[in-house]
Amino acid sequence: MTDLCDLKAVQLVESYAARTVSPVEATRAALARAEQIQPLVHAFTRLDAETALREAAESATRWARGEPLGLLDGVPVSIKDILLLRGGPTLRGSLTLSERGPWTEDAPAVARLREHGAVFLGKTTTPEFGWKGVTDSPREGVTGNPYDPARTSGGSSGGSAAAVAWGAGPLSLGTDGGGSVRIPAAFCGTFALKPTYGRVPLYPASPFGTLSHVGPITRDAADAALLMDVISGADWRDWSQLAAAGDGFRAGLDEPLTGLRVAYSPTLGGVSVDPEVAVAVRRAVELLAELGAVVEEAEPGFADPVEAFHVLWFSGAARVVQPLDEERRALLDPGLREVCERGAAYSALDYLAAVDARMALGHAMGRFHTRYDLLVTPTLPITAFAAGVEVPPGSGLERWTGWTPFTYPFNLTQQPAASVPCGLSSRGLPIGVQLVAARHADALVLRAAHALYGAGVADAVRPPAPGAGA
Repeated sequence: MTDLCDLKAVQLVESYAARTVSPVEATRAALARAEQIQPLVHAFTRLDAETALREAAESATRWARGEPLGLLDGVPVSIKDILLLRGGPTLRGSLTLSERGPWTEDAPAVARLREHGAVFLGKTTTPEFGWKGVTDSPREGVTGNPYDPARTSGGSSGGSAAAVAWGAGPLSLGTDGGGSVRIPAAFCGTFALKPTYGRVPLYPASPFGTLSHVGPITRDAADAALLMDVISGADWRDWSQLAAAGDGFRAGLDEPLTGLRVAYSPTLGGVSVDPEVAVAVRRAVELLAELGAVVEEAEPGFADPVEAFHVLWFSGAARVVQPLDEERRALLDPGLREVCERGAAYSALDYLAAVDARMALGHAMGRFHTRYDLLVTPTLPITAFAAGVEVPPGSGLERWTGWTPFTYPFNLTQQPAASVPCGLSSRGLPIGVQLVAARHADALVLRAAHALYGAGVADAVRPPAPGAGA
């Protein structure tokens, strides 16, 4: 019998309709898996079994009547502890926030999930205020990797990626301000999409401004397309949201890639990439060619925009902690304190110069996409390193942006970008390939990713059973 934790969201919905699986059975299985993996990787800040099982029972009643509430009725989901989830605290990995409520509001994407009947398992871990590319925080400690719990899950949506990879619900909502769904997806062997900015409404607005996107972490691209059809629904609270996405994201998912113009950039102009990562990504690119894409090795030709990103990101971090007195600042992650001090020292002219650099990068990528439909790069130049540190030990790097040069540029440009698992290293650690398209071309990214899944790009990427060899 198939383990219910192995079923994807699309399969669960089909099984509910066929009456071969009930939402209660699926939710019990997901909760049991979450409890099993929690001591190993600490993916969750809070599990709410009582509420989840009540929601699952209500869903089962609707399915029995043949009246599902929406596209995800009865599907277990988890929510990164950056996004509001009604009924419990959102503490963002920080000791500076109080659990006192009332917690009466859902974030827009969470509200859409609730409208479609999803079952909420609980909240997943994040570094403090989502500030870095690994997941550890003063409040929650360290989140490990399902492929090796002594290694990092990545971040800042590390709990979500670890939970999905190990079957504690097939869907999770994360946020991505510099790679924060794509980084953990690459390290944990899951799929993730950073949609075009504004495609998924966000409230409250991120202190990191228009760098931060809400996006799905899922088992594959088909599940992500289903989830996007739910969470991209309109919400008046986000003044910067985009209009509805035409026919949605599942329509056209199976269309062929024949003639798709693909630019393959193995180093994005000079990034040092682990040889095993390079080989796996090249194989994925060769698959795209076999699927009918016209592939050319080409560089976008921009210089590393890390300094502009730092100005915008560190300024946002400084704004997050601005209301805190010295006593509460002492509770912050030491690394966060450092970047906040740096961010507070920037001038308005520094900030505007970074905005200018951002606009120039967006212009350059807009021109690039008149020649190419898709840009393909590694998601990360390395595989997962030791948990509990911001940068790989012995690397000499100062900040997490030193090892994420493929992800943060596309937060500056607001383009859709996805990470697809494309193999394992000799140590059995996942490797991700990144697909980037022009703004608003989210459906194209999903279509290309779906084709890669269909061609078997991720067939070998599966974590060991929880506890096996850990």
